[in-house]
Amino acid sequence: MTRTGGCLCGRVRFRLAGEPFDAGWCHCRTCQRNSGSPAMAFASVEDGDWVVTAGAESIGTVQSSSFGHRAFCAECGTPLYMRVDHQPETVDFSIATLDNPAAVKPGFHIFWGSRLPWFPADELPTFERFRPNTRGLAGREPPNGS
Repeated sequence: MTRTGGCLCGRVRFRLAGEPFDAGWCHCRTCQRNSGSPAMAFASVEDGDWVVTAGAESIGTVQSSSFGHRAFCAECGTPLYMRVDHQPETVDFSIATLDNPAAVKPGFHIFWGSRLPWFPADELPTFERFRPNTRGLAGREPPNGS
């Protein structure tokens, strides 16, 4: 199944060359501020599998933490993806940017300790910070954790 997506203004378009995995909700303050929402739904793909099909020149990046960089549409501000130093083999993208976001369902919550108290709880597993089995961490959690 081909998965495609894009930004609000339509300038940036992408396709996923591989299947998404590790879909979840992140409640860290960085994701809250980046998305303007109480949490951000994200999923991962292997590095190189988030492929720009239009508007590459409109993609801006910002260092959002000591270990992460986020990409966004410089025209409309849509958050597109994030790369983190401890997981160079993956790209985390915003599920909501997919043309069919309902096809990728989050399976956990991270940074539950930063959850806004009015965000509803559900049956998904919760983790105060990162999941213990997060790729690339192996006992070396990034500073500030978000």
